Amino acid sequence: MRPVIVALPIADRQVSYRFYQDGLGWMAEGEPAEDGVPEPLRFALNEGMGIMLVPTGGFGWVIGDREVAPRGHSECVVNFDAGSDEGVDELMRRAHEAGAELVTKPGPQPWGYAGAFADPDGHVWMVTSGR
Repeated sequence: MRPVIVALPIADRQVSYRFYQDGLGWMAEGEPAEDGVPEPLRFALNEGMGIMLVPTGGFGWVIGDREVAPRGHSECVVNFDAGSDEGVDELMRRAHEAGAELVTKPGPQPWGYAGAFADPDGHVWMVTSGR
């Protein structure tokens, strides 16, 4: 089975690159383009999933005449399993320090432990523990 790649529209490649690589500590794949950012801008989250960050204008060839959801409107929530409650707290802390908006503070939920943040483009990430 091949990995699933979730493509997310972004406004600024440099901002997104710094947020995910420097802020969250995820390693971008590929060789740097002229702007110093790998093209395409992809991060492997695990063996089965990755994200590709695509400038909003580049979405047109895929979505046709549909519009990209404006900031503050979420069409999906990306869920990342941090493996433990401490892992949730750590990733949420790193995201916040890197400039993420905390959507939901990390803490116990009726179904487990989780928190949520919005990246620089407003994409919501729910971070859960593996319990």
